[in-house]
Amino acid sequence: MSLLPESASFEELVQDYFLAIRGSGLMLSALDVELLTSWATQGVPFEVVARGIARSAEKALWDARPGEPVLRSLRACRKQVEAEIKKHRERAAGAGSENSRRAAKARTWEELRHGQLRASLERLAEAEPVLAPRIGLLMETVLREVPGEFARMEAQETLVGMLLLRALPFSERLELWRSAHGEDADQQYMSFRARRLARRFRLLAVVRRRLGLMDA
Repeated sequence: MSLLPESASFEELVQDYFLAIRGSGLMLSALDVELLTSWATQGVPFEVVARGIARSAEKALWDARPGEPVLRSLRACRKQVEAEIKKHRERAAGAGSENSRRAAKARTWEELRHGQLRASLERLAEAEPVLAPRIGLLMETVLREVPGEFARMEAQETLVGMLLLRALPFSERLELWRSAHGEDADQQYMSFRARRLARRFRLLAVVRRRLGLMDA
């Protein structure tokens, strides 16, 4: 997900991920740094915060004007990130509870996300039979196993989105590419990796919306 060294701090990982998803900028504001520091002191995994950022950006994408950043600040992600932190803590508490058999069997986020994606694709296959063969193949191959970590889950969802995009008619694929690949503000200051991540995020968000997978 990043070209940062393995020794990168939590703060560096979050900043790198946020700026790439945002699609512009070189650093965080003082207020964003303060918020990031507060998350760091809570000791939550980077993946939890990344999920909140990604979900916030996907929701905000449809209100952004052409050429504008998807997210104006890290603070715009606060509500969704802190919701993810709350879910993470509840799962951690439930996993250690001896009084709740149900909580002890609580599935990981990856398992839940994987199940939601499969269910969404099954509904899509019924709604659009032309995509059913491709979806059936994805179920038997790409989605056969549950990824064990956030980065692998993200990679799995990316692959599913790109393969379904290729199954659409050429004219529709072209229109989706055009709607996703607008000009990014401050693009000339961004690294190649950051530009690629921002564009991939926007394209997949457009594809997910077109296929009705926004809540997957």
